[in-house]
Amino acid sequence: MKRSTLLFTLCSVLLTAHIQAANPALADRWSTLRIEQPKLQVRDAARTLGVSEAELLATNIGKGVTRLQNEEDSFREIMRRALDLGTVLATTRNENGVIERTGIATRLKQKEEAETGAPEKDSERRERLRNIAGGYLGGEIDLRFHFLKWKYAFAVVQPGRDGATNRSLQFFDASGTSAHKIYLKNEAGIAVFDKLVADFRLADQTTDLKIGASLPKTTEKPDNQVDLKEFQLAWTEMTDVHQFNQILTEFGLSREQAFRLAPEGMAERITSAAVRDLLDESARRQISIMAFLGNEAVTQIFSGKITKTAASDGWYNVLDPEFNLHLRESNLKNGWVVKRGNVTSVEFFDKNGDLVVSFFGVRERAKPQPQSWLDLTKNLSRQAGLAN
Repeated sequence: MKRSTLLFTLCSVLLTAHIQAANPALADRWSTLRIEQPKLQVRDAARTLGVSEAELLATNIGKGVTRLQNEEDSFREIMRRALDLGTVLATTRNENGVIERTGIATRLKQKEEAETGAPEKDSERRERLRNIAGGYLGGEIDLRFHFLKWKYAFAVVQPGRDGATNRSLQFFDASGTSAHKIYLKNEAGIAVFDKLVADFRLADQTTDLKIGASLPKTTEKPDNQVDLKEFQLAWTEMTDVHQFNQILTEFGLSREQAFRLAPEGMAERITSAAVRDLLDESARRQISIMAFLGNEAVTQIFSGKITKTAASDGWYNVLDPEFNLHLRESNLKNGWVVKRGNVTSVEFFDKNGDLVVSFFGVRERAKPQPQSWLDLTKNLSRQAGLAN
């Protein structure tokens, strides 16, 4: 054995021993919890143990878990390289919702990344491209990234519950909360996965993640301090639904506060139970929908028809072969039917006032919304006396 190889092996053994000694209590507590509650999801296990999900994962560094480089550009390049993995399962979640899509991510065509020669336009294009990592726009794996919110990255190679080896890339924010996960779903991608892990392996494989506290939720501005007339005028002048976030920033409003103060007839409050009606009717009538679900780091989008819906243990689910959606309906507070820029959406919030999921009707470019979608939104159960 070469001296360099022997030295690397010795360092790996010592590192693994250090990792196992670094936080044995947490590793042991998690092992015991998994035996006691084998069906407990890792996010809920972390909450039970009083730590973050990233910290739980880090207890297995050296035993199938590898820390990857964690600079903003590294995250972007990892996701760009992940376009070569082939069929994957992409999972994004927030506190009360999970969206899972199996498919192949779409790569941007070369002409879409080319410079135009106009400095201002090219600058905007480059910034946009930085946030999409060379693809993921539309198609089966449809993602929007906010890489500034990413903090930790891991490659995980471990047996799954079915005994087969699972390979995944897992990303977390500064508080150790899951941002996004990608699971490899094809044999041909294994070599690509292994090369990616080797190229982006972090030199420091310790468990010290320096987890930060979650930022406190911003306090809403009092309604009487909002320039209601100007806000409602800005709402009615929207020509594109994407202008809405600019309006929120301009007037310093939370999303649900804006719905509450919207012009007459532009936002109607509906019951949380309406999420079942929306999903069940979409499946029954085969209405194509878009579902947006995410967190501060990633938003994932599904577009298409759904087939199977079902309730289970406080959750309401879509359980199709290539698409799953899980909504913790026991924690939903209410929803809204919202009209902005000639587009109607349905959005559901949890008991903390946080957005869980948004739905839109699928429509062709430059064509009106399907009447079937508009009819569905009109029939969702309103909350009497709470229209705005």
